[in-house]
Amino acid sequence: MAINTGGPAFPFSPSDDSTIKPQLGMTLRDYFAGKAMQSELVGGVHSDNFDVTARRAYHMADAMLKARGTP
Repeated sequence: MAINTGGPAFPFSPSDDSTIKPQLGMTLRDYFAGKAMQSELVGGVHSDNFDVTARRAYHMADAMLKARGTP
């Protein structure tokens, strides 16, 4: 099963300079996971095991993508 990434979070498409290639940047899933992890770390909810914290962050990111109805 493919992971829903939500597509690019901050895509960039040059308007008139053909020498610059379009940049997709990080995925929306990565952006959401980073925000979720930041919230846990600042809020003191995290575990000392950062692997667990990272998995929880991506689990929350997946829930956010599902809630917003991203195909």
